[in-house]
Parts: sequence; C-alpha cells; structure tokens
Amino acid sequence: MTEAEQSRTPEMDAALFRTMLFDFYGELLTDKQKEYFDLHYNEDLSLAEIAMGEGISRQGVWDIIRRAEESMRRYEDKTGLVARFARSRTVIARAEEKLARLQAETSGETAALARELREDLQELRHGI
Repeated sequence: MTEAEQSRTPEMDAALFRTMLFDFYGELLTDKQKEYFDLHYNEDLSLAEIAMGEGISRQGVWDIIRRAEESMRRYEDKTGLVARFARSRTVIARAEEKLARLQAETSGETAALARELREDLQELRHGI
C-alpha cells in the first residue's frame, strides 16, 4: 500500500480519492485522458457510451482511463499533495472542535481568543 493510500481517512473512499486525484492532477493528463476520465467518473457515462461517441472500443476507452488513473496515482505517490490536503483538513477540524470546547468551558478573554482562533481556522479550512 502506498503512503497516499495509507494516509487516507476512512471517509475518503475510492470515489472521493479518485475525484481528488483528478482535481489535483487532472491538468497533467493528456486531453483524451482528461476527457474520458471526466466523462466516466464525473459525468457517469458508461464505457460503451464513451466508446460509441468516440468511435473506439470499450476496451480502448478503459485503457485510456486506467492509464490516466495510474498516472495520477504516480503523481500522488511522488508529491503526496492529496494526502497532505486530507491530513490538513482533518487536523484543522480537530483543532476547531477543541477550540469550540475551550470556548464553551471558559469565559472572558480566553473564550474570546478561542472564538477568534476558531474563526481563523474556519477561514483557513475554506481556503484550502
């Protein structure tokens, strides 16, 4: 199992991981790979539908999609961007939860500071 696969959270199932790979690395694919991958996984077209529209075999479509995913997984294995993104979101969410507890259990300046930090983390989480 690769480092990227090991670092995935349970919530990050195969479909989500594939979507994230495409979001992070899709622009590095060839035009055909990008198009077929998008049609199959994002537009939910079958291999037969793509093949019919492109005038090639289903196997030809599948080979292109498979190579696209293999390429994106290699990029992820080398860069770890998707895994780092997922870890960052998890850590930020945990910190937000702890600050919410701190805010609820304290008062005055401490509670105000906890609220400000939570707001900063929320802004950061929405920015990544």
